[in-house]
Amino acid sequence: MIELNPQETTRAYAFDMWMNAPMPMVTFFKTLDVSHLVKISRKKHLKFNMLMCWCIGRAASQVKEFYMLPVADKLIRYDSIAVNTIVANENGEVSSCDIPFSDSLATFNTDYLRLTRQVGRTCENHDLTDCMVIGTSALAQFDIDGAVGMYSGVFNNPFMIWGRYRKSLFKTILTVSFQFHHTQMDGAHAARFLSLLQEEILMLM
Repeated sequence: MIELNPQETTRAYAFDMWMNAPMPMVTFFKTLDVSHLVKISRKKHLKFNMLMCWCIGRAASQVKEFYMLPVADKLIRYDSIAVNTIVANENGEVSSCDIPFSDSLATFNTDYLRLTRQVGRTCENHDLTDCMVIGTSALAQFDIDGAVGMYSGVFNNPFMIWGRYRKSLFKTILTVSFQFHHTQMDGAHAARFLSLLQEEILMLM
């Protein structure tokens, strides 16, 4: 990770416009077809949430803006991406777990299972400070359409939330909300990411 001069990047205008904005976050909603993901989850005995996180990492890794993030008053470029998930711990509370993204689904799955079990057992967060982390929260037991207004003023990371997927006669759908800092990316970048996410879900083997 290195500090960038914003004026020497493609985010120069956005940095000037949005870094000091009282609400620099934007939220998009998208309904995804996750029929294939559910099928793979059941057939290969893989956790649905893990597969979602891996597809998120795959899609994000194809959009260069994900490797830059406004931190405090600086613009930082990262060499790698991680996907965060919220874990129910043994104290009956929740803890945060960052999983390093790998192009290998097998590697990511191994890390996901190992780290989420560790966090659940120790009740201690697992944070990766040298990665650009995409936050996620899966409220799989609830029917929700998304979430807005999560900006803390401290963490500028992109964040995704989803609830329970919904089955119909022909397919299974999942509505996600994606929040991002406007300094990091524009709406077109976010929309491309969500389109890539759908493609990754459909292409998963």
